[in-house]
Amino acid sequence: MGQTPVIQFHFNWKQLSMIAGLTIAHCVFRLYEGAIRSAQIVEFLKALRRHLKMRLLIVWDGLRAHRSRLVRDYVDSTEGTIQLAFLPAYAPELNPVEYLWAWLKRHAMANFCPDGIAELKSTARAKLKSAQRRGSIIAACWVQADLFQCHELW
Repeated sequence: MGQTPVIQFHFNWKQLSMIAGLTIAHCVFRLYEGAIRSAQIVEFLKALRRHLKMRLLIVWDGLRAHRSRLVRDYVDSTEGTIQLAFLPAYAPELNPVEYLWAWLKRHAMANFCPDGIAELKSTARAKLKSAQRRGSIIAACWVQADLFQCHELW
């Protein structure tokens, strides 16, 4: 007779936060221990500007830190290089990044039981880097969000 598996370590995902940006064909991300604060959002926006070197339209959900004074001051300092748009309240189904997180948690890392946050972070980073090289995953996030038709990318 088989034995019921016993989870040796129950990991709380809330201890590791992720921020990501999706273009039509690319994904950029950062992982942070603990909750994401305004300073990390500004740091991420600066990295996006350096990496993409173009005007950015950032479409965000209603996270309070997205609307913070620090973030607004930084966005204002970009003199229009970064524009912000906000998704309607309670509409995660419109956010393509939510589908990236779902893929990571339910597929790429399904049944993964790390020994601690360091192992979780390194494995999540490796899986997200894998997603960066697989355009079909990025396209699927956009298709699921139904914000942009990416069928030709499949």
